[in-house]
Amino acid sequence: MLTLQSVFIESPTGVLINALTETINQGECLVLMGPSGIGKSSLLGYVSGTLPKALKGRGEVWLQNNRIDHLSAEQRHLGLLQQSPLLFPHMTVEENLLFALDQKAPKAERRRIVNVKLSEIGLPGYGNRLPQELSGGQQARLALLRTLLSNPRALLLDEPFSKLDQTLRQEMRALVGQCLKEANIPAILVTHDVDDANALGNRIIELKSDS
Repeated sequence: MLTLQSVFIESPTGVLINALTETINQGECLVLMGPSGIGKSSLLGYVSGTLPKALKGRGEVWLQNNRIDHLSAEQRHLGLLQQSPLLFPHMTVEENLLFALDQKAPKAERRRIVNVKLSEIGLPGYGNRLPQELSGGQQARLALLRTLLSNPRALLLDEPFSKLDQTLRQEMRALVGQCLKEANIPAILVTHDVDDANALGNRIIELKSDS
């Protein structure tokens, strides 16, 4: 369960998010919609510990009954999937995925997991390719898989489908929905697309300038 308690986000020009309080249960996806500049992505930045220094945030963030807003981003155990895949260009597909797994596990076991998961997302035999050799849809699937292999306790999705064409958007919505169901973790999706919201959202919040 992910809980936001009286969260404020302020920019130099004023308040973006005003006392937002929400609880997202296991397996639930909360969708945040609203015009550009309203603070949707900034809210994810505050939750994940990656809020730009130009902005100020305050309020409590709780994950599975532990308060995490005072922790570093690495200590929060959150997965963040953004518009761009942000894959390591100098690493192969396999190396990108191995990086997400527990480094204490034997490498042979980690490689076995990677191969199984690549097959599950329709990329069998792609381990030795570089990210730039993949299509946009394949990169998006790889980025999602890498995020999930790190075993996040919640998932934050910042317009992850916005750069995909309509067919790929539908495929990625279905894949994300399936992965969230299997992982049974809370998620927050930021989007401008009503179809994204309807496909994934258990609840939809429209953020406004006086929110």
